Amino acid sequence: MAFPGLQHVAITVSDLERSTAWYTALFGAGPVLDEDEEGGRFHHTVFALDGGMLFGLHTHQGRESGETFDEQRTGLDHVGFACASHAELERWAQKLTDLGIAHEGVKKAHYGSGVSFRDPDNIALEFFAAPGS
Repeated sequence: MAFPGLQHVAITVSDLERSTAWYTALFGAGPVLDEDEEGGRFHHTVFALDGGMLFGLHTHQGRESGETFDEQRTGLDHVGFACASHAELERWAQKLTDLGIAHEGVKKAHYGSGVSFRDPDNIALEFFAAPGS
């Protein structure tokens, strides 16, 4: 039996309104869902990405730690978005620049190339293209 692919990623944010605006600009589309979870434990705002993937922003009704994201802490290190080619990766780097989102340009390695950047909560994100693409 093949292991299933990822269907969604959800991250906790400190300011839902700010993060929703930031990700709307990055994704070029607004959320497809924005509601409180049935049990009232969290609120989620969800974006639909190509390929059926969902990307969610969560708040936990004021129970968030308030700490800044740190990939050196146990848990999430970063979220990587797949690019089909190096040319597409370059276009995303330019879009980040156009949006005023800080990044260090395309970095190449033997395992692929990427553009790393951070969201308003300092969560590490990356556009990534496999080698030879």
